[in-house]
Amino acid sequence: MKDEQLLKKQAKDLEETFFAKENERLLRELREKAKVDEKRKALSAVVKAKDPAIIDHLLELGVGPESILAVGLVPLAAVSWADGRLEDKERKAILQAASERGIKPGSANYTMLEVWLREKPNQKLMDAWKKYARGIWEQLTESEKVLMRESIVGRAREIAEAAGGFLGVASISPQEKALLEELEKVFT
Repeated sequence: MKDEQLLKKQAKDLEETFFAKENERLLRELREKAKVDEKRKALSAVVKAKDPAIIDHLLELGVGPESILAVGLVPLAAVSWADGRLEDKERKAILQAASERGIKPGSANYTMLEVWLREKPNQKLMDAWKKYARGIWEQLTESEKVLMRESIVGRAREIAEAAGGFLGVASISPQEKALLEELEKVFT
């Protein structure tokens, strides 16, 4: 009888230990899934891709929303400063682009963008951007590459055109044109 009670207690201890570990594992999985879902939501707000597979692929690559914001915004700041000055129209266009990507006033990203709009981004930042953008580029599918090129270079071209030139003539300066060509080379 005593052995039977001891055996039942040991069985109960075994079950509780097993289920405690299993519950702990399930809880950990739920927390990890919540983190991934949170990253997916933040990345989706920045990338604005219609295909959720693109977001999943970026997450698999370890690309986060902050990195994607930098990849998208550094060229905008650089092209706006390409001719040595930042036009008011360019500034407004950049802030509009940032707003469309979910960057809100008061956020760290907005503050960084404001710094870039006051001071020309240095060559070290552009070099880091090129290296990182190229690294992402090499990991993308062909359709993702098209989206990335169109998004970044297209938006940079819009910023360059925002200053407008004189009566719409020569709206992109030679310096801006050279930088746009440099951006294109990153995505080839």
